[in-house]
Order: sequence, then structure tokens, then C-alpha cells
Amino acid sequence: MLSSLSIEAQPGVATVRLPRDDDGDDFPDATANGTLHWAPLGNNGLRDRMAMIAEWVSTHRPTVMVVDVSVEVTMLVRLLGVPVIVVAMPGERTDPPHELAYRVAEHILAAWPENLYEPPWLVPHAAKTTYVGGISRFDGRPRPSPPSDHRPGVLVLNGSGGADLDVSAITRCATAHPEFRWSSLGVAGGPWVEDPWPQLCTADVVVSSAGQSSVADIAAAGRPAIIIAAERPFTEQRATARALERAGLAVVRPQWPDLADWPRLIDDARALGSDVWERWRTADAAARAAAVIERVAA
Repeated sequence: MLSSLSIEAQPGVATVRLPRDDDGDDFPDATANGTLHWAPLGNNGLRDRMAMIAEWVSTHRPTVMVVDVSVEVTMLVRLLGVPVIVVAMPGERTDPPHELAYRVAEHILAAWPENLYEPPWLVPHAAKTTYVGGISRFDGRPRPSPPSDHRPGVLVLNGSGGADLDVSAITRCATAHPEFRWSSLGVAGGPWVEDPWPQLCTADVVVSSAGQSSVADIAAAGRPAIIIAAERPFTEQRATARALERAGLAVVRPQWPDLADWPRLIDDARALGSDVWERWRTADAAARAAAVIERVAA
């Protein structure tokens, strides 16, 4: 695995830490005249990053590479003669760099169900696109039993991508509505845990943004949800939230609700039930993705 993030080592998985390419204050012609997303001229981090990837490919001779998001890495690897599987992202991906990456890709993986969200820009690539369903690291993990408390529990979940939310907002909700048990994970000023599965499974309602991992984890836990899309490039989360709302999988709001609205929203979310999340197809989604990768590699 090659990434600029610090990734905890996993058994049987070798990792390569890539240098960052966004340090500094001046990034001339970062889009290469609108052809790419991020390729600033004279950037040492970018140069070293791409050189490390090319060296790794030359040394290890992969039969396929899976590229998450980066158009630039997709093009580099394909120019080195390696088939590329591109991981699609929701939203409006109609710009020239995205279209370039999808055209050169050997295959495209979409981590959501096709019958709930088929973006028009992926339709021309339908012959080489596989919709595997939401991929969650918790797929198949046993769900712990909820606590014996008569008050419904509301968990506000925030991922590492960040959001305009801090723990004071949760405190105001708990003060205004003590009939619910309020808690948070990943919210600024509040607790963070490496393993949110127990809290996720034992919440009566989860309040979350519409990030792909968050939605897949909620689906794997089968918890009623209130989804508030965060602002992301290419309206990524808003597209996911609209798909969830259309399918009746979650209560969706465009922004953080007013204090008075919470009891109704929580009731509406609980009324949806838990079984609806089966339609997000998290069960065995990672295995389906692995099968596609193996097929392309062969």
C-alpha cells in the first residue's frame, strides 16, 4: 500500500509512506492548464512522490494497481504499463481530469449499490464499472447488545475528514433534550476512539456526515441515521445524501438542525427501522471488490 497517510501496519500488508505534495505557499499551474487536479510546477514533494511510485512499480512489477481518487497517480501508473483500477467517488465528476482517469482505467469500482445511485457520468463507462456496495471494515463483525436504558441513545459521529462541528453543539442538544442519551465520537473537543463499533451498534440513532466510510459503517451496524452532508469538492457528500434520502435509508438534512427539531427527526429516523440498510449492500462488499481486482490482475 502506497499512501502519504500514516497507516498502521497490517499482517501481510507492506506499506510505503509517500511524501506530501501540498507543502508550501506557491503552487504554479497546479492543474496543468486544466488537464489534472494537482501537479504544481517545481514542487519537490510531488517530484519525490512520483519518483517513489515509479521506482516501486519498477521493482515490484504489479499486475494491477488500485488507485483511490488521484488522477495524477492513475496516469503515471498507466504510463508505466500497469492496468489501473480507479475507485469512483460520488458527486459531479464531469470535469476533464476525472473523465481522463475514467477513460484510461482498466476497470472502475464504485462502493455503493448501482440500483440506488448510478451517476450519469459513469453510464458511458458501464461496461467496465462494478458497483460492489458500501465497503466497511466492520462487515461481518458481531453486534454487541444495547444497554438497558429507557432513554434512546443518540451518537453523533464525525470522521477524520472534519466538519464544522464541535462538542459544544452536542452539549446544547443534551441540555435541551435530556430525554435522549447524547454522546459523540470524533467531534472536535470530544472523545476519539480507534474502534467505534461498540458505540455505533448500541446507539438508537446515529447522526453523521455522508462520507463513504461513515455511511458504510452505519449500514453494517444497521442503525437508524440522520445524515447531514458536509461540504466537499464536487458535491460528493450531497450526492450520497440525496441517494440515501431517495431510497428511504436515512433522514437527511442539509445542515445542522435547530434544537427544537431533534425529537421529530429522531422519531423519523427510528421509524425507518434497521433492515433498510441491507439495500446498501455492505455484506461481502470487500470480497466483491477483491474478486474484481483479482480478475483484472489475471
